[in-house]
Amino acid sequence: MKRRVFLRHAAILAGAAAAGGLQGAALADTFGPVPLFAQTLPDPDGTAIALSRWQGKPVVVNFWASWCPPCVKEMPDFEALHKKYPSVQFLGIGVDTASNIQSFVQKVRVSYPLLVAGHEGIQLMRDLGNQAGGLPFTVVFDAKGREVKRILGQIKAKEFEQVVQGLSA
Repeated sequence: MKRRVFLRHAAILAGAAAAGGLQGAALADTFGPVPLFAQTLPDPDGTAIALSRWQGKPVVVNFWASWCPPCVKEMPDFEALHKKYPSVQFLGIGVDTASNIQSFVQKVRVSYPLLVAGHEGIQLMRDLGNQAGGLPFTVVFDAKGREVKRILGQIKAKEFEQVVQGLSA
């Protein structure tokens, strides 16, 4: 029963974020040190991956789920940017199950790493300033690990490319 409630709330938040209803109000204005790069998460096959492996390079972290329409819709944009700007590391963190992500990548292929956070991904997002816990949620870090941008809701590809282009310069 808890899973159904979680999914229902997440879908509502994702829809509100996609509509722009949560952009300003739901994101915290301040936040403490980001524990993200101290995490180790499994890939969909269960192999543990330390996020610290990407420290020292610009990183775009996208929290997503296979059941989130705006998340799925923006993935081709992330894939295109990942290929166009190879000096920037893209990383998808699934707030989903490993089996759902495995099924998803059979239909929608991406060349950047996808990791599985499950329900714990909600706390990671909150630690990064997404107090609403809505999806999709994207955080951009420069090569020094400083946050450059965070977006709750689907990205606008043209605007987002400017952010990525600035990282690769």
